[in-house]
Parts: sequence; structure tokens; C-alpha cells
Amino acid sequence: MQFIKKTLLTLILVWSVCNAIAAAYPTKKREFRGAWIQCVNGQFQNLGTEKMQNTLTYQLDELQKMGVNAIIFQVRAECDALYPSKYEPWSKFLTGRQGTAPTPYWDPLQWMIDQCHKRGMELHAWINPYRAKTKTTNQLAISHIAVKEPQKVFSYDGLMILNPGIPENRDYICTIVKDILTRYDVDGLHIDDYFYPYPAQGQTIPDVKEFSNYGGGFGKIQDWRRDNVDRFIKQLSETIHETKPWVKFGVSPFGIYRNQKNAPNIGSKTNGLQNYDDLYADVLKWVNNGWIDYCVPQIYWEIGNKAADYKELIQWWNRYAANRPLYIGEDVLRTVKNADPQNPRSHQLPAKHRLHQQAESVQGTVLWYAASVVDNPGNYATMLRTNYWRTPALQPLMPFIDDKAPKKPRKVKARWREKGYYLMWKAPKSKTWDDEAVKYVVYKFEADEPIDTDNPARIVAITTANALKLNYKEGNTKYIYVVTALDRMSNESVGKQKKVKL
Repeated sequence: MQFIKKTLLTLILVWSVCNAIAAAYPTKKREFRGAWIQCVNGQFQNLGTEKMQNTLTYQLDELQKMGVNAIIFQVRAECDALYPSKYEPWSKFLTGRQGTAPTPYWDPLQWMIDQCHKRGMELHAWINPYRAKTKTTNQLAISHIAVKEPQKVFSYDGLMILNPGIPENRDYICTIVKDILTRYDVDGLHIDDYFYPYPAQGQTIPDVKEFSNYGGGFGKIQDWRRDNVDRFIKQLSETIHETKPWVKFGVSPFGIYRNQKNAPNIGSKTNGLQNYDDLYADVLKWVNNGWIDYCVPQIYWEIGNKAADYKELIQWWNRYAANRPLYIGEDVLRTVKNADPQNPRSHQLPAKHRLHQQAESVQGTVLWYAASVVDNPGNYATMLRTNYWRTPALQPLMPFIDDKAPKKPRKVKARWREKGYYLMWKAPKSKTWDDEAVKYVVYKFEADEPIDTDNPARIVAITTANALKLNYKEGNTKYIYVVTALDRMSNESVGKQKKVKL
């Protein structure tokens, strides 16, 4: 009996704490909640079709439970492909041998698109534009660009890099991207922090010849390198939006733009590798010129880190990178391994979340990486599911691409079907991509409750389907359902109401 009482008291305490946290941190209706799923770590290599699909299904199911609404899926790690490509070989990170197709045959990119869309998630195809060979790859396929056109790559610290100083390489990468966008219904195209290679002691980038050929007008090779990357980002942005205007172009740069000692007027109070000086990536220029649609700086450090303090960096990006939607790249394992300096009994997720809430320009989070958060270290996933991401969220708006909402759904009805009682509707009429409904939001209200579609707690589904199964009991309780339509940029229509008895 005493044990039962203690158990009940514990449950009541946990429930009270969860409610207190929920009250303290109201959820947002619009928020990018992403997770990276990478192949380059070898997690899928030689799994085979069935096991890989089972692994991904489990990850997606768990991520959906914790509120994730976008997946960033790595499909090109070293000028290879996790999809059938006429330009580049199948990835070794899929089959174990570059150039070998999967058996039984399948298309991982198309499969992931279907699985994510079925769950109401976006799928962003993630490519590494310049990296042509990782350190662990020892054999390249005969169709690989480094084999076919070795003059277009250079070796550096065990890597091979598509030389950013050769203009044709920009065209080549854009051709690859256009091929992906033309053939696949992706929601975004994503690149990470690999531009010029990370500096390695004793190594020199072998691009003096290209600087001599193409660097006219630049006094310093560093300025020419930055210009090469600028030109690529601008060209890639134009390629994406000319091919499919609605596809979001996202970049996930290293977490430090510049250190204050190098740039007193704009640098952060940090002491580490720099995008601008070391990787030749002028990220703020891309943000402020509108060449990218969202930015996800990788702020993987902990609060209180001596070289790169998380608090300093999230506040820096919030202050300087507000011209485009800003999401924060979070290292899950590092967050739970470090104690909150203000509360040593807790890891750093609550404190980091508070910093997110205080940063008005921050509109979302991307988790590094999916498999780690699914393992629920430090109850990270549980805290997302029960507190911080406990209600569904729509994607942040991008009015610079499209700000016009679609028309509302038509013919909203409640009908019995073979498998139960369903709320059903028809798509609104549309003529062009920017007024076509691609998803729907379903809200549920008590009969005497004010209709407030700004309240995410009333969202019961965000779906690509035109029907939702209802939890019918005895048909005595009245509810009001509201269905709205979302276009490709998540602009939301006015709602169509339907009274239902369940």
C-alpha cells in the first residue's frame, strides 16, 4: 500500500512538473522542427533494402511523435547519389560499393518523399556540393567525376574537392540540382558547411593556377575564393527558383561567422573556425541579398563553452541574420551531456529552449542528428513530445516567395465509410502552383468554445489527405471541426466549419 501511495505521488509530481513547464513555454503555431538524417556516417551501408526501410520507418515514426515536421535527408555525400542518377554513381553509403545499385532495387529519395509527405512532413534533399570523396572512400566508380575529369578536383587532407575556382564546376553542381528538382517533389534543397575544405595543419589549397586564370581583379586569393562561393550560391539559388519557385533553398553553415578579434565591428565573442575567413563562406551576404531562403547555423556547442558559447552565438545570429528565416542547428548529445550552468541538476535543453524563446528572429530548430534524438538520451525526445513540441506546428511563412493564401476547402462533410466515421472535404479550385492546396489543417473545438485557429492546441491533424477518421463514440457530444488549406509555402486559407456529433 505504501508503495502504491509513493508511486501515485511520483506520478502526480511528474504530471505537475510537465504542466508547469507547458504553462511556462507556450508552443508556437508556426515553427520549423527539423532533423538531419545523414548517410555519410555509414548507418545505412550494407543494410539492404528491407532493413534500411525498416530503420527509416522507425526513425520517422518516432520523430513524428515528438513533433518533427521536416526531414533533411542526405542524398549526395561525395558526388554520388542515393537515387538513380544519369550523372553520378550510386553511393557506397547505400550499397557498400560506389556505383552498385541496391538489391532489391529501390529509390531511397522517392521513398523518403512519400513517407514524409504521408506523415505531413516536408522533405529537404541535402547535398554536399563540393566534396567529391570522403577520407574513408578508397575506390571510386568509373562514372565518378573525379575519375572522368580529374582536372576538375583537387586533393586535400585525404579528401577530394570539386575545385570552387573552376566555373564549370558551378554549372555541374547546378545541373545535378536541376535534375533532382525536375524528377522529385522535394520541398527544399539543403547544403551544409562544406565549401572550401576545413583547414588542416601543413596543408595548402592547390588553386594558385586557377587564381592566375580566373582571379583577375582580385588582389588577394582569399577574396577571390569568397567570390567563387558567392557566385555559386547565387547561381544555385537562381537554378532552384527557376526550376521550381516553391522549393526552399537552405544553408547550414558552421556556427561562427567571424570572431571579434578578426572583425571588431561584427564578430562574435568567440575563438574558433570562421566561415568568412577559413571556409570562404560569406553567409551574411547570402542572407542579406536574399540568395538563400533559410539559414541553419550549426551552434553545436554548449552554454558556457569557453571558445564558442552557445548563448553568445544564438544571440549573435538572432541579431545579424534576421533577413531570412533563421533556424538553429542543435547537437542533441552535447546538449544532454552538459549541465545547465544555472541549474547543475538539469542538462541544457530547458536553458537552450529559453534562449530560443527570447530570440525573436529564431523560427525553428534542426536536430543533429535524427538517430541520436530517437534514442531519447536524457529524455530529450520525451521533453519535445510532452512539452516543447507537444502541439503540431505549421512551417514558417516565406512571403518573399509567396504570400497569397489558397481558397478554403470545399464540401466539408462527415460520413460513414467502411472503416469508420470520417470528416471529408474537397480541394479548393486553383490555377497555378501558388494557389494550389497541398496540405490541410484540421482543428477541433468544443461546441461552446470560441473558434480560434491561432491556437495550435486545437490542431488535430496536418495532412495531405482529403479525409480524417473521427473518434466516434455514441453520437451525443457536439464538436465543431474547422478545415483550412495550405499551399506549398504554408500560407493558410480561411477555415470551413462543420458541426459533428461524436
